[in-house]
Amino acid sequence: MNASFRAHPSFRDSRAKSRRGFTLLEILLVLALLAGLIVLAVNNVDKILQGGQEDTVQIYVNDTLKAALFRYRIDNGRYPTTEEGLDALLNRPGEAPNWNGPYVSNLPADPWGQDYRYQFPGKNNTDKYDLFSLGSDGVESADDIGNW
Repeated sequence: MNASFRAHPSFRDSRAKSRRGFTLLEILLVLALLAGLIVLAVNNVDKILQGGQEDTVQIYVNDTLKAALFRYRIDNGRYPTTEEGLDALLNRPGEAPNWNGPYVSNLPADPWGQDYRYQFPGKNNTDKYDLFSLGSDGVESADDIGNW
């Protein structure tokens, strides 16, 4: 390669010195963007967590506890009564001669620390049972999450 086409060393040094760091404006712009992203994340974290809690309830109601109640019904010919409740999945009730449990290892609380509610026959499912969580407010209301 011909040496005449190479850049002069003093030209390379002066160009490198002029772009050594970020300007104050660039740093402030990056900080403002980061602050905006943090504010958005903080404002939406409760919505994200709430959705996850509701999904957890749906899994327990429509999968885990539903399967245990179905196995109880197969063994005993009926669902547990409201009085027997979900405890019948752990402990043999007095009127279940074919009880072959326990059908669950434990009865979990919902994501808000409350017990799942069970009623047979149900108000919403009159031919079956109602299994539900009272939701985040802890009282029976429109935000309850159940198998209806």
